[in-house]
Amino acid sequence: MSKFLNASIAALLIASPALAGDKLGLGREALPEEIAAWDVDVLPDGRGLPEGRGDVFTGEEVFAAACASCHGDFAEGVDNWPVLAGGFDTLDDKDPVKTVGSYWPYLSTVWDYVHRSMPFGAAQTLSADETYAIVAYILYSNDLVDDDFELSHENFAEFTMYNADGFIIDDRAETEYAIWSGEPCMTNCKDSAEITMRASVLDVTPDVEEDSASDATAGSETQTAAVAETEAEETKTEEVAVAALDPALVAEGEKVFKKCSTCHQIGEGAKNRSGPILTGVMGRSFGGVDGYRYSKVFKAAAEEGRVWDDESMAAFLTKPKAYLKGTKMSFPGLKKDSEVAAIIAYLKSFDG
Repeated sequence: MSKFLNASIAALLIASPALAGDKLGLGREALPEEIAAWDVDVLPDGRGLPEGRGDVFTGEEVFAAACASCHGDFAEGVDNWPVLAGGFDTLDDKDPVKTVGSYWPYLSTVWDYVHRSMPFGAAQTLSADETYAIVAYILYSNDLVDDDFELSHENFAEFTMYNADGFIIDDRAETEYAIWSGEPCMTNCKDSAEITMRASVLDVTPDVEEDSASDATAGSETQTAAVAETEAEETKTEEVAVAALDPALVAEGEKVFKKCSTCHQIGEGAKNRSGPILTGVMGRSFGGVDGYRYSKVFKAAAEEGRVWDDESMAAFLTKPKAYLKGTKMSFPGLKKDSEVAAIIAYLKSFDG
């Protein structure tokens, strides 16, 4: 019945020009504030932004309260929630880390998405100033601004994102669709199959050849005894070193380490997460954990033969991105020297 009713109304409008357009007598003109409520899009040049401002430190506080439960205190991501920082040296990899810092081309997208859709479950509860502050903190977490940076509607258009020039026109309709439109091969598509890549997790892809049993049992009794004696001496030295640590400082370091535990594990059974395991890190070479995918700056440090000692660890913990420019670690650093000393003592208590 509604189909016939709609058709009748349409016929009436066509047959009665006097009733068409604004002469229907229905509704009213939208008020300016109503139009503004719908017109919420923000353009790359900053048009559409409301007035407001927010600095990095304010953003850190708001981010911790509204965003950290999903995205981590340092934008590193929690569980399967998205990581927002890092990934700058991965965009040319087969498995790139696409974060706000490494991938998003326009700052307006960040601001608009946060303001319109975040936080999860409480969308559109953030004020304009809070949104500016959160975006400023995300930029800082990606090492794109300094810690004294303030973002506002006045300087918004001056900021260029890292990957602003990383996109191209989608021409697949002209260049590739014809290739995909043919009948797919379903059987005997290749003459042979071979392993071309290795799994990133250790001991998953089998080796082509197993070590022989004779290699595993090689060595004389004299050599075995010498190795055992050396290991005993090393263990004794390590026990003395651990005993020399201040227990109270180690306990304090354990508390401070909670800031690191989102990304790093330490101790028995520790595994690599978004950051490498830290068991035995003191005295170990930079980038020295097998199976962990380090950033280029860590690989370069390893090639230089650099080793983690008290001085290098303290400098790194204070401001990681300043000490190792290009690190993927999004943690901004510890602000207190006492926390740095406590963390180092705690790390030393795990000899690996």
